[in-house]
Amino acid sequence: MLITFFRAIVLYLVVLIVMRLMGKREIGQLQPFELAISIMIADLASIPMTEIGIPIFNGIVPILGLLVMHLVISVINLKSLKAREIICGKPSILIYRGKINEEALVKERFTINELEERLRGNNVINLGDVEYAILETSGQVTVIQKPEKRNTIPEDFNILPEYEGIPYDLVIDGKVMEANLKAIGKNYNWLKKQTEKFGIKPEEALVVTLDGKGQIFCQKKEF
Repeated sequence: MLITFFRAIVLYLVVLIVMRLMGKREIGQLQPFELAISIMIADLASIPMTEIGIPIFNGIVPILGLLVMHLVISVINLKSLKAREIICGKPSILIYRGKINEEALVKERFTINELEERLRGNNVINLGDVEYAILETSGQVTVIQKPEKRNTIPEDFNILPEYEGIPYDLVIDGKVMEANLKAIGKNYNWLKKQTEKFGIKPEEALVVTLDGKGQIFCQKKEF
């Protein structure tokens, strides 16, 4: 039992490292070859995890082999457009200029109901509001609404918003983010003065953030 426990931990760490090396894509955004490799890695890890009679390296070596294969295919994808089309496929236009492309639906085995479901996932309720719907190689559907149906933006009214920048986490769960303080040109004493306005010390904060406009958000830890 103890051996199985430690084998599970080792294989988990190996799979975790391999998946991190493969990149940061979300599961729904994996290309077909990435999804295939992910499934095979899971299968290879499960066998030596439970079968004590099988050497643990019988699972680790093939997993590392799949990692090498993934890296090779990724490099090929970067270097060759033709290879990328063969391995990953090409996007399909399901709706073109407001008209449903029946040929593309049949080719991709997409029903009208599935198309409507994907549109709702993009906050589009009415088929008639769509100018283009593109089935990406990852399986995601990109929706471009008709101009009169799109949300307005400041540019439509000739308004130029102020630059906002990105917010910085200065304290997370009582831990001061020294690197972020350095990035904004501040130090601990400055941070302490800011949190004292909320009646606490930096180490007593659940979170402290600074947005692009210089506004501080601070919340005290309760636990």
